[in-house]
Amino acid sequence: MALDVPAFPFTFVVHFIGVAAIVLVLVWNIHFRGGFAWESSNKNLIFNIHPVLMLIGLVIIGGEAIISYKSLPLKKEVKKLIHLVLHAIALILGIIGIIAAFKNHNESGIANLYSLHSWLGIGVIVLYGIQWLYGLVIFFYPGGSSIIRRQSLPWHVLFGLIVYVLAVGTASLGFLEKLTFLENGGLAKYGSEAFLVNFTAIVTILFGAFVVITAISQAPAAEDDYAPI
Repeated sequence: MALDVPAFPFTFVVHFIGVAAIVLVLVWNIHFRGGFAWESSNKNLIFNIHPVLMLIGLVIIGGEAIISYKSLPLKKEVKKLIHLVLHAIALILGIIGIIAAFKNHNESGIANLYSLHSWLGIGVIVLYGIQWLYGLVIFFYPGGSSIIRRQSLPWHVLFGLIVYVLAVGTASLGFLEKLTFLENGGLAKYGSEAFLVNFTAIVTILFGAFVVITAISQAPAAEDDYAPI
């Protein structure tokens, strides 16, 4: 399914909202939460790596990878490589972000994988990895037959969007979970940090929505006249 509208204008909205989301999550974790550290007696600094990398990786860079076919009027093979590399970067950042969360929990004596957010997070990263590997093998190297590629493409696109929507939803749950913990610990419910976290979650959802809209809109003509599904 595709919207009968050009995707290109939507890509500018995606870029703008993506930059806003990155700024917001960095302000939260640097200004309000104290910054980042991989080794520290303050274990919260280790955890701060998690929301930043998950948002920038799976949501922002992952979203940019999805719309790369719709935002770049380049040759098919060039767009395919950009799509593959951006998703690889997103996956790597996501894995590091999850490791940071486990590291924080283990060093703080906190149980792992007890919340819906954590269950969905593990599921998303596994599905993301499967999707990336399938794309690599079928569409890039060594590459499947033309019939396999043609029949796989619609399902690859659909599955990718489903995984991406799950990633955005999981990130939103993460913001909610962290803010709830902070408020239970005494953070003002109507304070500036609480508003910032909620607004960051809203911006994240808007970013994901415009990524999906862009993905189902009409792509610009490619240099080799390839029109991706």
